[in-house]
Amino acid sequence: MRVVIDHRRNSSARATLLFAVVACVASGCSARDEGPSASTDHRNAEYQIDAQRVTLVDGRAEAPVAPGSATMVVTSYFGNEARADLNGDGRDDVVFLLTQEPGGSGTFYYVVAALAAEDGYAGSRALLLGDRIAPQSVAIDSNGIITVSYADRAPGESFATSPSVGKSIRLKLDTESLQFGEVAQDFAGEADPARMRLDMKTWLWVGARYADGTEVVLRRPDAFTLTFGADGRFSATTDCNRLGGTYTATGDALTFGDVFATRMFCEGSQENEFSALLDAVASYRFTARGQLLLALDSDSGTVELR
Repeated sequence: MRVVIDHRRNSSARATLLFAVVACVASGCSARDEGPSASTDHRNAEYQIDAQRVTLVDGRAEAPVAPGSATMVVTSYFGNEARADLNGDGRDDVVFLLTQEPGGSGTFYYVVAALAAEDGYAGSRALLLGDRIAPQSVAIDSNGIITVSYADRAPGESFATSPSVGKSIRLKLDTESLQFGEVAQDFAGEADPARMRLDMKTWLWVGARYADGTEVVLRRPDAFTLTFGADGRFSATTDCNRLGGTYTATGDALTFGDVFATRMFCEGSQENEFSALLDAVASYRFTARGQLLLALDSDSGTVELR
């Protein structure tokens, strides 16, 4: 079965449901007996956010941004629970939202699942919904499809503006890897490159190919995102840290600058390669399949985002 991961944030009546869930990709995908440990309460279970495992105690966890730092990353249970038997074992599992405050002005919202077993709950990998959004509901249908609805801001609106644009995302949980995949629509031919913009959505990095034919295969295909602001600044998530900086887009030319990052260390992270690719970007274009393609300088390769 072909894996489809599409992090576009809007549904369509013409969507083709692809009930494909995330398959194990290299070493970035763990089996159940290697994943987060079980707990008797989903508010006291372990979840994985980016590359970090977070253990909630009464719905809360704190950890320093960096070793020795007084600034804390705070993860909290938010709620919006929905319950259903996701793995067919006769027990109700739980899907709900977490928030994470990394010590700055942002509040990042994630969807997670907790699978019930005889000895308690096992927490999933978290999937990022957005920064300072307005959550509305979580629902699970009879096919195990999870729909998360929330409000966000229109492209270019500042965080001082209240979220007012309704969005939803449909997900399926791979109950072995404990990782979400999006139930994606096949919209080949539906996108109009002439109307697409860099700041129209949060882009998901899905791969890269160098001119010599070498391909970058992501071990965490859900972890790398890139968001362009209308103010000439960008933000990104990786399998370890969050990045930010400035960008300049003139015609089809595109460059990134003043890049900064949080300072967590994650063994096996592909963050350095992602950062090096951004540093080498020279131009961009959109495709009729809704892709953003970043061309590297000297025609040395292409980065694909969706």
